[in-house]
Amino acid sequence: MFSAFSGWVIGAALLLAVVSLVTAIRNRPMGVVILAGLVLVEVALVVQAAIALPRAGEVTEQATFVGYLLGTIVIPPAALWWGRAERTRWGPAVIAVGAFTAGVMTGRLLQIWNMA
Repeated sequence: MFSAFSGWVIGAALLLAVVSLVTAIRNRPMGVVILAGLVLVEVALVVQAAIALPRAGEVTEQATFVGYLLGTIVIPPAALWWGRAERTRWGPAVIAVGAFTAGVMTGRLLQIWNMA
C-alpha cells in the first residue's frame, strides 16, 4: 500500500463525512455533491484494494488485513443504499457515518501494513 494514496483516501472520506454531516445538520436531503463524493471515495477504495490485495501475503495479520480491505469496499455502497432510502436528514447522517468509518478503516489498514 502507498502511504500517500491511503492518506488521500482518508482525507477524501473525512471530507465527505464533514460535508454529509453539515448537510444533515442543515436538514437537507442528500444531493449530487454527496453522491459524487461517495462514488469518488468508492473508486479510490477499489483502486486501493486492487493494489493491496495481491500483496496481502506480506503482512503479518493477513486475515485482519483482507477483512478490513474488503470491508472498506462494502461500506460506501451500503451507506448509499441506506442514505438514498432515507429522505430526511438522517440519509446524509448515515453517509457521514459510512464515510467516517471508511476513513478510519483505511487508517487501520495502513497501520497493519506498516507493521510488516
